[in-house]
Amino acid sequence: MANLFKRTHMCGTLTLANVQEEIVLNGWIQKRRNLGGLIFCDLRDKTGIVQIVFNDDIPKELFEKADKLRSEFVVGIKGTVKERESKNKDLSTGDIEVFASDLMIYSESETPPIYVKDDDKVSEDLRLKYRYLDLRKLKMQRNLSFRHKVTKIARDFFDEDGFTEVETPILINSTPEGARDYIVPSRVNQGKFYALPQSPQLFKQLLMVSGTDRYFQIAKCFRDEDLRADRQPEFTQIDLEMSFVDANDVISTQERFMKKLFKELMNLEINTPFPRLTYEEAMTRFGSDKPDTRFGFELKYLNETVKDCDFQVFKNALSSGGDVRGININGYSDRFSRKDLDKLQDAAKAYGAKGVAWIRVGESEHTSSIGKFFTPEQMNAMIQIFEGKPNDLILIVADKPSVVFDSLGFLRREIAGRLGLLNDKEYNFLWVVDFPMYEYNEELGRYQAMHHPFTAPKAEDIPLMDTDPSKVKAEAYDIIMNGVELGGGSIRIHDRTLQAKIFEILGLSEEEANSKFGFLLEAFKYGVPPHGGLAYGLDRLVMLLTGSQSIREVMAFPKNQAAQCMLSDAPSVIEQSQLDELAIQIVAEQE
Repeated sequence: MANLFKRTHMCGTLTLANVQEEIVLNGWIQKRRNLGGLIFCDLRDKTGIVQIVFNDDIPKELFEKADKLRSEFVVGIKGTVKERESKNKDLSTGDIEVFASDLMIYSESETPPIYVKDDDKVSEDLRLKYRYLDLRKLKMQRNLSFRHKVTKIARDFFDEDGFTEVETPILINSTPEGARDYIVPSRVNQGKFYALPQSPQLFKQLLMVSGTDRYFQIAKCFRDEDLRADRQPEFTQIDLEMSFVDANDVISTQERFMKKLFKELMNLEINTPFPRLTYEEAMTRFGSDKPDTRFGFELKYLNETVKDCDFQVFKNALSSGGDVRGININGYSDRFSRKDLDKLQDAAKAYGAKGVAWIRVGESEHTSSIGKFFTPEQMNAMIQIFEGKPNDLILIVADKPSVVFDSLGFLRREIAGRLGLLNDKEYNFLWVVDFPMYEYNEELGRYQAMHHPFTAPKAEDIPLMDTDPSKVKAEAYDIIMNGVELGGGSIRIHDRTLQAKIFEILGLSEEEANSKFGFLLEAFKYGVPPHGGLAYGLDRLVMLLTGSQSIREVMAFPKNQAAQCMLSDAPSVIEQSQLDELAIQIVAEQE
């Protein structure tokens, strides 16, 4: 191609070692400054920025050509690397600059609708609309590169560990469990529909039946659910399954993977094995099955201490089988005004709490929102449970256990964030194990699987399935880092009779089970190895390791919080002819 300068170096890789070299660069103009006899341009590619100098030693027509350069012009530069007299410590290439000897303008650019710089304050929807410009930012390029390295390390690690990467289908049968499926109509089989997979769960289990032994995939998954900062309608999992293993085998493999990932990407040695907490301990100590252990503020149990008090809120909670628990914000009472406490109360209401009682611990006297309901002796007894000291702030919630855990779990982490106690450079790993097999859905009036219906119960708890399913523990495990679930998995059921029993407890008739999962149950007739696995949320993992605030920062073309692609305008109306081909009629338009 005659009108192309063949690149010899990337912009961000140049150092003093390249001084006096004749080089060729390609990239985008970040900005241009004309100082009369000198024109300075910042040239950018995905690796960084380097300063280009056009001086009056070059031909007049080349200087005039350089003067026409504007932001986001795409150019090729030939020149010589020289040491800078006034160095720029903010640039990785700040020790050098390139004196241009030739210039090729590949294409010009109109004034961009957003600034191509990391610290712009543009709205997210505008960034997503012009994502191809947003992705030019060095921060975004670094995020994409980091994500690539995570997947490469995963592929290398699991390959070396005997895993086979297998692609599973994207068009599958709808088996709704939990989140809603995305549905795809079939033209060939009119009136019938595919679903997009929420996970490769059934197919990876079938791969174990097939003798694949160890399966791995960077898997695209889809869930039609409400979005939050760490949720997208389409997302990616690092997905795996292993035959002839127990929970310890899966866990130890993942600890080795994390150790390799952190060493190669972050140059950090993380300690293994990770601590393990039972689900019950995680909830009672931290109010969450995703506990953040970088700080204290652990929950304390007050039922016995307040059972004889006259405070009606506590009495009502206890009489209805609820709990009274609290946390101690040790040594920070003076950081919270009454207005701050009111705001925390309002925030906790989103988690079901009707209110949050507080106690400020003093030297000899204490102040409290519920002080008039308690004698000094009763107040001191509560404070003693929290080992309260002057300037401590105790927050208490009384309600049904789920509300108490959710609201206090939220408060401890919210307050730690406000106090600056969440160190992004500290990585606290742990496993949460021994989850309940089932949780009772009051709206449906039946039990539902806490994870999914293919999770095996603990062998010793199988007799309880007929007498008290609520007490059955699952062979499930979640890997947690800094209060966020990185991944979750379980040992699966490999006995057809036991699987049918689980479906029965979940309220699925034999006919319904066969309709939804018949192909799996059929396969289970022909010899199934014990197996288990795990899946990581790749987007969430990369978000955490890059310190990003949303998974949209680490995905190339994400949807916004309304599940819309601002770039391509999806979802959109399709033509009537397409609907006719699919035998689909839209009977009412939603406003």
